[in-house]
Amino acid sequence: MGRDSALFNRQTLLLGEDVMQSIESKRVIIFGVGGVGSWCAESLVRSGIRHLTIVDSDRVCITNVNRQLQATTKTIGMVKVDVLKERLLEINPQAEINAVQEIYSAENDHLFHIEEYDYIIDAIDSLENKANLILKATQCDGKFFSAMGAALKMDPTKIQVSEFWKVNGCPLARAIRKKFKHINKYPRKKFLCVYSPELLENKGKASSCGTSACVCPKARIAAGNPNLINHEWCSSKAQINGTVAHITAIFGFTIAGLVIQDITEKK
Repeated sequence: MGRDSALFNRQTLLLGEDVMQSIESKRVIIFGVGGVGSWCAESLVRSGIRHLTIVDSDRVCITNVNRQLQATTKTIGMVKVDVLKERLLEINPQAEINAVQEIYSAENDHLFHIEEYDYIIDAIDSLENKANLILKATQCDGKFFSAMGAALKMDPTKIQVSEFWKVNGCPLARAIRKKFKHINKYPRKKFLCVYSPELLENKGKASSCGTSACVCPKARIAAGNPNLINHEWCSSKAQINGTVAHITAIFGFTIAGLVIQDITEKK
């Protein structure tokens, strides 16, 4: 099925037909579709990417509503990748969206066949899984982009793009580099990261979501079904940090922009 030219008319005016054809031919995979990855996915589809795989194990929690694209009071409890897929297909019904409700890890990384993608995007929170994805993705021919920590930030003007080893002021990037040195394994090639050196402190206290439709373990037990929702993350995090929508969205949009810019420059 051909592209609806009217749908991308404004972008075609800017980039030209040849570039648009190149964009729609690329295969992209995003690991993590929370605060950063969800906005990245939306921007990519609105920019003409047709072949997109989104990977996330989680379901929508009420605490996601302040910053995640697919999270609303109506989608609480639903599988994140399924809700996001539905929205992306409403934007472009001709897109091929592969929604995978899985956790990326060293144990199952072979399931995703990342070597088949032109662009691999890391928007994972877990340090262990993030570090493994970086090592695996940088062994592939596809272009790799990574989002560093987006929590505890407010100032959008401080968001930057740098090569991984030149990222300064980001605790997550520092922890990943430390891990690589500890295990004596390193990325095979350079890659760009979106990050911000800003680091604020939590001023409030995290509270329970208080709804049986949410992913929190207390809510599942209260509903009489502790197995209601799998892959719950809230209780496993060592610390939950405050996050705002405009920061996570800019991180996601920036990575999407890097993808489109790279395709344009290559074309």
